[in-house]
Amino acid sequence: MSDWRDMLITSPDHVARIVRENTRIAVLGMKTEAQRDQPAFYVPEYMARAGYDIVPVPVYYPDVTEILGRPVYRRVSAVPAPVEMVNVFRRSRDIPPHVEDILAARPRVVWLQLGIRHDEAAETLAKAGIQVVQDRCLLVEHRLASRSR
Repeated sequence: MSDWRDMLITSPDHVARIVRENTRIAVLGMKTEAQRDQPAFYVPEYMARAGYDIVPVPVYYPDVTEILGRPVYRRVSAVPAPVEMVNVFRRSRDIPPHVEDILAARPRVVWLQLGIRHDEAAETLAKAGIQVVQDRCLLVEHRLASRSR
């Protein structure tokens, strides 16, 4: 790897390739069906309908054992390998406590949803060889990538 900054993905073509090539997605901060009007539920629900393997990793809802009919995991590192992408629905300030857990899971990509950015965490992940997308909506980027095929 030449420079860790190359792992900070911003080009539309590279973003589209990530969307097309990473189909097993652990969703950190996923909401439940009871919150279906929130992006942390309807974005992964959309991706599941589009054929992606969604693995719920909610932060809250300790009594929930399934979301979208899939088993819930409490830590990203507890998800059976491989985890291709971690799609993060957490406030920017809440990202740092999850970095070690994400690193332990060794995903190819960490995707911080629209409105979420944490440059220090992104740098740590990128230096570990993980591609990082920040402040982009996976649903929107999937629609764009699907059109450009």
